[in-house]
Amino acid sequence: MSSPEVSGSETKKSLKRRRDSREPPASKRSQKRKRVGTRRANVEDIDEERGINLALGRMNPDLLADYVARKTQRFEDKATLVELEDRRIPVGAFADTTGWDSPRSLDNFPDFLEHFSKEGGPHDLRTAPKQNGTPHTIVVTAAGLRAADITRSLRTFQSKDCIIAKLFAKHIKLKESIDLLKKKRVNIGVGTPSRLIDLLESRINGGHTDALKVDKLERIVVDMSHVDQKKRGILDMKETQKPLIDLLNRDELKPRFGSESEAIQLLLF
Repeated sequence: MSSPEVSGSETKKSLKRRRDSREPPASKRSQKRKRVGTRRANVEDIDEERGINLALGRMNPDLLADYVARKTQRFEDKATLVELEDRRIPVGAFADTTGWDSPRSLDNFPDFLEHFSKEGGPHDLRTAPKQNGTPHTIVVTAAGLRAADITRSLRTFQSKDCIIAKLFAKHIKLKESIDLLKKKRVNIGVGTPSRLIDLLESRINGGHTDALKVDKLERIVVDMSHVDQKKRGILDMKETQKPLIDLLNRDELKPRFGSESEAIQLLLF
């Protein structure tokens, strides 16, 4: 079919506008396909029945370090490149858990912890350092309700000599947590990042309570694969992402990740 005759008043520019109106630019179409593909990938990585982000269990330490760094950049977009680099958790901090084949569900949490604790320190999971409030393991999760569920799942490691301590703000006052840590030997503490920071920084009458001690800490387990009904994990919400990165960057913790002496394992469940 021959092309329509162009009148003298119709310029090349008007012809271009006509063509553009009939066919969207390829770049816009490709961007749309990319967005749709990203959404599909995210959905396929979520086990909605169990509430697990399956993708995280397949990430080796290099991928995990990049993933955490991207989440930090997303929620701390006003930070400079230097500040972001300072807050980056190094690759060497992350333990490689890709060999764990079972679902990262609540019922498998004790087995996961027992499996990887064999590489992480002198204390059996059912024992605790002698000093009160000195756990060898801290589990960090996004919310109080989830922390309570994890505490119940780990009760198999509780004994007459030590307890699994609930260290979160929901229905538990800060002073109550301080008193518990001062009175009890704790092998595993389970809490939210904000409350854990509050306990590390807690003061009474101007003096540091020293209630939560981390000098014997052997591992930090971040409950990262778990997602809520809105498919959000601990790194997907600013109110939990920032406190978590603040916690992991504390001076008493970060230098010990991957170190040869007094090392702390960083396990992402």
